[in-house]
Amino acid sequence: MTVRRPPPVADIVPHRYTHHGISIEDPYAWLKDPGYPEVSDPRILAYLQAENAYFEQEMGPYQPLVDTLFAEIKARQPEADESVPYREHGYWYQWRFEHGAQYRIWLRKPADAPDEPPPAAAAPGWEIILNEPALAAEHNYFVLGGKSVSPNGRYLAWSADTNGSERFVLHITDLETGELLHEPIENTLGSPVWTADSAHLVYVVVNEQWRPYQARLHRVHTSTDADRILYEEQDESFFVAIDDTTSGDWVLISTGDHVTSEVFRLSAHAPGAPLAGFAPRRSGHEYSVDHGEGWFYILSNATHKNFALMRVPETDPIEANWQVLLAGSDEQYLTWFMRLAGRLVVGERIAGLEQVRIIEDDGADYLVAFPESTHTVGPGANAEYHTPYLRLRYQSMITPETEFDLLFTTRALITRKVQVIPSGYDPAEYVTERLTAAARDGTRVPVSIVYRRDLPRDGSAPLYLYGYGAYGMAVMPGFSASRLSLLDRGFSFAIAHIRGGDDLGYAWYEGGKLANRTNTFNDFVDVARFLIDSGYTHAGRIAIAGGSAGGELMGAVVNQAPELWGAVAAHVPFVDVLNTMLDASLPLTPIEWPEWGNPIEDAGAFRHILSYSPYDQLRPETYPPMLLTAGLNDPRVTYWEPAKYVAKLRRLKTDDNWLLLKTNMDAGHRGQSGRFDALLELAEEYAFMLVSLGLAGS
Repeated sequence: MTVRRPPPVADIVPHRYTHHGISIEDPYAWLKDPGYPEVSDPRILAYLQAENAYFEQEMGPYQPLVDTLFAEIKARQPEADESVPYREHGYWYQWRFEHGAQYRIWLRKPADAPDEPPPAAAAPGWEIILNEPALAAEHNYFVLGGKSVSPNGRYLAWSADTNGSERFVLHITDLETGELLHEPIENTLGSPVWTADSAHLVYVVVNEQWRPYQARLHRVHTSTDADRILYEEQDESFFVAIDDTTSGDWVLISTGDHVTSEVFRLSAHAPGAPLAGFAPRRSGHEYSVDHGEGWFYILSNATHKNFALMRVPETDPIEANWQVLLAGSDEQYLTWFMRLAGRLVVGERIAGLEQVRIIEDDGADYLVAFPESTHTVGPGANAEYHTPYLRLRYQSMITPETEFDLLFTTRALITRKVQVIPSGYDPAEYVTERLTAAARDGTRVPVSIVYRRDLPRDGSAPLYLYGYGAYGMAVMPGFSASRLSLLDRGFSFAIAHIRGGDDLGYAWYEGGKLANRTNTFNDFVDVARFLIDSGYTHAGRIAIAGGSAGGELMGAVVNQAPELWGAVAAHVPFVDVLNTMLDASLPLTPIEWPEWGNPIEDAGAFRHILSYSPYDQLRPETYPPMLLTAGLNDPRVTYWEPAKYVAKLRRLKTDDNWLLLKTNMDAGHRGQSGRFDALLELAEEYAFMLVSLGLAGS
């Protein structure tokens, strides 16, 4: 007879702190290893391993269901797959998953044909330039970071993370010889940028607190000890990033937090020249830059919070000379842009739906016509400045991801690739709708929903409700082949486009941050009640999920309305908000203060965060079944946040519902790195939800 172990019980170690005259008891503070990012405390590791063992014990009887779901989800992924080739500097580039592989290989071939993408990678002439499966073979975790080929095609700069810490190691491979040029460069982040001479490389370095704070210039075939610091950011709340213009003429070094930015330029043709700026930083001013044919183009919120598009001569690009090309408006939210030869391409959002605008130098101005009114669309691989077409990635809640090329001469969309679902998929069997729910303050909140045509509308069906609601990051109505495992079991799937994201513009983001943060949680709960009233489901029949800041959302709505939820998945959840925002030594804390408030200096921010922080607001109550995940090496949401939350909730909750914690001991914020390993974790989540809702046999 198998003896089932009770859940782990974490030690209570008295700990108190006081700010602004308020004292807080935190008896699980010991779960933060003082040596972090190294986690070596045996007591902490033992607790996390005990929680993992409990997860395996509780989920063990349902492993056949996990296996069934995994088989379904995996069967919707091509065993072998490849990207549409894109052209850059005289070569076609492409990635490929070989049959059953977890990781990609990257290939190229000379661009003999001027415009049309060449045949599949199996055709002659392709060479492998980077072999991820071989690189990943010696590691439990592997993520390829930045990847960039020099303009002359000889050198490949690439980086990798092998433990989930997001401290990438940068390498340079000579593609003629296959040899590495020098010792690896540690602690990098983002994609490196080559200068025009193919002899210099710009890259970003992170400090001990994982803050990207320097941009450095490296010359190939020289020691990294001689690398020049191009820029160093002194403000602990600002992160440094690099890019190049689509023209290839300039390297851009940007620095900023969530609401303020500053951009510098370095000539790609004269890397020894000094940096020059555009507009000195001032709080609340965000802007980005591109370049082409003697002009800099700038997307800025200086004149409207929904951004305007400007241009300025490259000879004197100070802000006083910026000229408005596309004015900002309340109805039109500008989200991205690029300059290509002869035209501007602008991403905009109108009534929460994404559009692409083309502004030709000859005066033509038009929106690209797409097959569906409700969709999501964004730029694909557009590596060349002089190009006859624009690569776009398109999908909707019922349309698999599709890659189009927009041919500028005819404005026709040429389909280059449609996501393959080997096990079969018929979009006619599903329905998607765009709904609007009334929040408690009268605000109308958009809801995107998809379900099978035969879904009963009598409140009996289960519902999966997803949300994020932070950092001005919209959740657009996209497609998921994995989601079909729920839809085909009678679920509807809904996205609550809550405040805190920028789904309806920048004001929508402002409506869910700082003092308005609780609008985000209220919107989500009110969307759920609207869907109940509309007959899609009923209370206790709703599975909800969110990750990172969306995990904070999960914790907050569970505290607010526990009776609504039948199952909760909170992935790497930001649930210990107050303690994290009080710890300025953590890499993301200073940059986060414009999002949440600074409780160290501001007593009002302290009280407000305390009022909703999921960890601090736990109380004796009946809680729904909950699954939380963590990554031991996660630099974004540290492992101890979900660990502390689970430890505290185990002592307080008055029910015997599942409370499970799974910590990836070899990974970070993004979970497992292999494509099928990640799908297995999704199958575990789906199985958890089905069991919790009493649908394990469906």
